[in-house]
Amino acid sequence: MLTILGFAMIATFLVLIMMKKMSPIAALVLIPALFCVFVGKGAHLGDYVIDGVSSLAPTAAMLMFAIVYFGVMIDVGLFDPIVRAILRFCKADPMRIVVGTALLAAIVSLDGDGSTTFMITVSAMYPLYKRLKMSLVVMTGVAAMANGVMNTLPWGGPTARAATALKVDATDIFVPMIPALAVGLLAVVVLAYVLGLRERRRLGTLTLDEALVRETESETVLVGAGSGAKSGAVSGSGPGPGAGAGAASGSDGSDGDAARGAGSDDDFQGLDPNRATLRPKLYWFNALLTVALLTAMIMELLPIPVLFLLGAALALTVNFPHIPDQKARIAAHADNVLNVSGMVFAAAVFTGVLTGTGMVDHMANWLVDTIPEGMGPHMGLVTGLLSLPLTYFMSNDGFYFGVLPVLAEAGQAHGVSTLEIARASIVGQPLHMSSPLVPAVYVLVGMAKVEFGDHTKFVVKWAVLTCLVILAAGILFGII
Repeated sequence: MLTILGFAMIATFLVLIMMKKMSPIAALVLIPALFCVFVGKGAHLGDYVIDGVSSLAPTAAMLMFAIVYFGVMIDVGLFDPIVRAILRFCKADPMRIVVGTALLAAIVSLDGDGSTTFMITVSAMYPLYKRLKMSLVVMTGVAAMANGVMNTLPWGGPTARAATALKVDATDIFVPMIPALAVGLLAVVVLAYVLGLRERRRLGTLTLDEALVRETESETVLVGAGSGAKSGAVSGSGPGPGAGAGAASGSDGSDGDAARGAGSDDDFQGLDPNRATLRPKLYWFNALLTVALLTAMIMELLPIPVLFLLGAALALTVNFPHIPDQKARIAAHADNVLNVSGMVFAAAVFTGVLTGTGMVDHMANWLVDTIPEGMGPHMGLVTGLLSLPLTYFMSNDGFYFGVLPVLAEAGQAHGVSTLEIARASIVGQPLHMSSPLVPAVYVLVGMAKVEFGDHTKFVVKWAVLTCLVILAAGILFGII
């Protein structure tokens, strides 16, 4: 019964948000509360929620201060050279812009943190997509898949969890998987190229003069970005990523500058080059601070929430020594902070009920028990296939510490090595990064101002395809 209710709860949540019958925050809170009552454990709802909030509180704190930190870095101009380089590569070509999104997300993902990747990628690319009226779900989908492939880095999380759960070396898991993961990343770039061509056909051939015409107050989010795609209006009047830094368009200063100098690459700016928050004299301080912060994060010198808390405080103090200016910067990014942190705490209700009622355990056990006996010698393939739905419907901790040891034990009984099972277990990460249980995805859709349901409808099929490409490459190369 718990197995059925667990799958029913997840299905209900996904259907309601994709049909836009409920907002993600409301669905994340109300649906699990209702199913908790169905299970007969309504009296324990408070305990489950508190447990869930306690487990995700560090993540929420990290996201809050990370958004402030990178928001300040965007304000002061740290990423302007990156944006200009991308603009020079992309010009006004939708195909180049989508490919550039994949490459940027993959490069930034080297720090091992999805939230950081999405904040930098969206902040750099959002103005281009908005100004050219490109599909924003293409941006979020491509960024999520590129980050999902790179999330398999030993310091990214899943590989370390698999190594810990199975008591093997993370290097022995990751290094042999590099060829298959490289094929997966290539698949994302090729997919970005194809989606970019679709966007180019939809929008027609653009010139910089046409692209720099002042856009209207609303933009179109196209689900699928192809023929027969569904569209819906999404307000463009609110603060976008890097609010206060000229990142959002409509009434910002960048349109005026662009209109005055239309026709040159330098004028096609994603971020207002004349915004008052720029701190060119402090560029190298900010660059070194960011490098030091990311290095400390990778080396795990301090917990990530503490690092971003210290970094945000230091960045605000040095770049904006006057209290009113600091308050203005915090206020400029308050919308993103509240949206993302609220979503994380709402997700804590969902995960708390799913775990506390035992639904996760019953779902995992049922899936493992349904594996036919004849598939025993092929447990590597089975593990790779199961990693797709299991890492989507449950947290990485739940899969790697709860399910993976059972799969590894079943594989050993049929002569399949633990390392092979461990390698297969990281195949599902491109899909996992768009799971409603991953806090970072709310940073992505929140900053891009995309409905989570639209993102889900668009990305799932492509993410599954990417996962299957990695799995097939792993089998072809004899890794799995």
